[in-house]
Amino acid sequence: MSTPPALRRRLPDVQALGELMKFGLPSFGTEARLAKAATIWDLRAIAKRRTPSAPFDYTDGAADGEITMNRSREAFRQIEFHPAVLRDVAEVDLRTEILGRTSSMPFGIAPTGFARLMQSEGEYAGSAAAAAAGIPFTLSTLGTASVEEVAAHAPQARRWFQLYATQDKERNLSLIQRAEATGNDTIMLTVDTAVGGLRLRDVRNGMTIPPQLSLKTVLDASYRPAWWFNFLTRAPLEFSSLSSFEGTVSELLSSAFDPGLDYQDLEWLRANWHGNLLVKGVQTVADAQRAMDHGADGVVLSNHGGRQLDRAPLPFHLLPEVRKALGEKATVMMDTGIMSGGDIVAAIASGADFVLIGRAYLYGLMAGGERGVSRALAILQSEITRTMKLLGVSTVAELNPDHLNQRAETV
Repeated sequence: MSTPPALRRRLPDVQALGELMKFGLPSFGTEARLAKAATIWDLRAIAKRRTPSAPFDYTDGAADGEITMNRSREAFRQIEFHPAVLRDVAEVDLRTEILGRTSSMPFGIAPTGFARLMQSEGEYAGSAAAAAAGIPFTLSTLGTASVEEVAAHAPQARRWFQLYATQDKERNLSLIQRAEATGNDTIMLTVDTAVGGLRLRDVRNGMTIPPQLSLKTVLDASYRPAWWFNFLTRAPLEFSSLSSFEGTVSELLSSAFDPGLDYQDLEWLRANWHGNLLVKGVQTVADAQRAMDHGADGVVLSNHGGRQLDRAPLPFHLLPEVRKALGEKATVMMDTGIMSGGDIVAAIASGADFVLIGRAYLYGLMAGGERGVSRALAILQSEITRTMKLLGVSTVAELNPDHLNQRAETV
């Protein structure tokens, strides 16, 4: 048998080799660093290198043994998609209707406290990136920019406000009136915070608000100078809705929460708020139904990212039951464990109308400010688009429970 011409040995083609050896100039800086991030996990790795341990661990960690956080992520790893083939997916539309308006993608930015502690651009970066992407941004009561400042910085953003209700009704009323006056169309009442969860990483890091310099933090800062330079040369951290505070994070959270919050408070809020009203932190089917019965327009299934009660129920597992109990008219959202566009697609297919991202957004923020947040959103957009195409789905509305199995946990 003769050797095929293509396999016969010959002298190397120097000209062809030269065509292959085209080396570009090395690139540096934020844009180059972010361009190399292909996943949210890549952004997390960049964030960890650039952020002092205390604020990074405040974002990255959870309560007690962090069992809930890890189980929430494992729930998404356990799913099995059911793709359909020979479908026209040349064009995929990610737009979805949520609470009376269109979002360019089926997810928004969740409320996260102390964002300027993670990176000095904080809520300014998050709201601007959300506006550019055409998705909602939620400001926390514990945010480090006020509703007025966020509205001025990102006037085109669809803005929501998350409320930690205290025992001071006048203060609560003032907060929601300010939110309404600055164009927020949705209030998200958080209800899973009777007290602050025990976040052991924060305890071990000596995490305080504002950060206190010690020998440990100075050493930690020595190889993260950009974070400290930004922190020390920009305006001091101030909370949009709280007076100045000095102490541990747990002490601050406990001072901001009302342990006596009940359904009468929800009815009071419904009577005094004229926009959309969501109850965030719902973890049972019964409470989801009660929230709707007492005036909510929808619920956010959430265990606070595993940061409150460890071993709490998993929002992703609750979705089918809650959707069945509430019907199609109620708005059902979820957060916790979302680290990819595939996770978002799975949540929508399982019954969610919309998904909220917290850590995924903050990893981008810590990795590169507003540009990092935009990179995180772009990664998720690409992953959602690719997952939908591979499932044979061209619109978000087509996603349904037939597209996946929620397999039993193995851990």
